[in-house]
Amino acid sequence: MIAEILLTRYNYVVVALLLPIGAYMMIENRNLVKKVIGMNIFQTGIFLFFITSAYREGADPPIVGSGGEAATYVSPLPHVLILTAIVVGVSLTAVALALIVRIYTEYGTLDERNLREVRADE
Repeated sequence: MIAEILLTRYNYVVVALLLPIGAYMMIENRNLVKKVIGMNIFQTGIFLFFITSAYREGADPPIVGSGGEAATYVSPLPHVLILTAIVVGVSLTAVALALIVRIYTEYGTLDERNLREVRADE
């Protein structure tokens, strides 16, 4: 019973795994690069959740054919939102990595605790 549910809803299982892994990496890691990686894993889980929730069994792409017959279409809105979110996510990652490089050249460390100590000494 549980195996059947896991096999038929494997995408939700993947989402349920990605979200806590990403959150754990952001909270527990002291390294700033690992925090950014955790943020990307968390973000990927959210993307997968939106795409999965928009899926409809047996639905057609939202392209109206010449037949004019009524059909069940997939809503394009979640996919468009995810495309926008991917662009925003890549931009955010680029800015975060640029800031991390700047922090490293300024303070010589990427460890969160060391940065606090260095900043407290200034």
